[in-house]
Amino acid sequence: MAYRRTPAVQARLDAQREAVLLAAVELMAERGYGGCSMAAVAHRAGIATGSMYQHFAGKADLSVELFRLTVGRELQAVTEAAARESGPQARVAAVVETFARRALKAPRLAYALLAEPADAVVDAERLVFRRAFRDLFAAQISEALDAGQLPPQDAALTAAALVGAVGEALVGPLAAGGGQPDDVIPALVAFTLRALGDQPPGAVR
Repeated sequence: MAYRRTPAVQARLDAQREAVLLAAVELMAERGYGGCSMAAVAHRAGIATGSMYQHFAGKADLSVELFRLTVGRELQAVTEAAARESGPQARVAAVVETFARRALKAPRLAYALLAEPADAVVDAERLVFRRAFRDLFAAQISEALDAGQLPPQDAALTAAALVGAVGEALVGPLAAGGGQPDDVIPALVAFTLRALGDQPPGAVR
């Protein structure tokens, strides 16, 4: 007869897994992916290294779960920021501003998400991450196009270009420790609106 975990045992394992992920997020924010070895995460979580393998097959498996957790939080934050705005251009600008501000406040974590060399499985997750942001942008661009608020363009292509440009523009400041948000963010938002074909408020043509 196959062994079945009791509810108490399952609850203990679930709590331990949550503690492991919390420890991994803390370590990645401090040291990046390179500092998230199974042993280091186990030490931070206060468990034996061997216990890690009850939850994850290895570092690659842990890294994927860690990436999905942190990216999910970022997507939730920018989606909520966009929902507070009333027009599609404003929603696109809110996504850029919110993502950039959060990234610059946690530069080591954001650099790990965007650019730090990692396992191939993490690179695959990065593609999913970029597509999710692309789709978020594309939906707003399409809405603005339907309303005649932007010049004709391929919404998906513009969205993909924005994701790449914003990510690339942030890599330097993140690698340098975060930079000055008040210098970086307004320039990124202005660039985004110009790329859409919109004109930033107060700008001179």
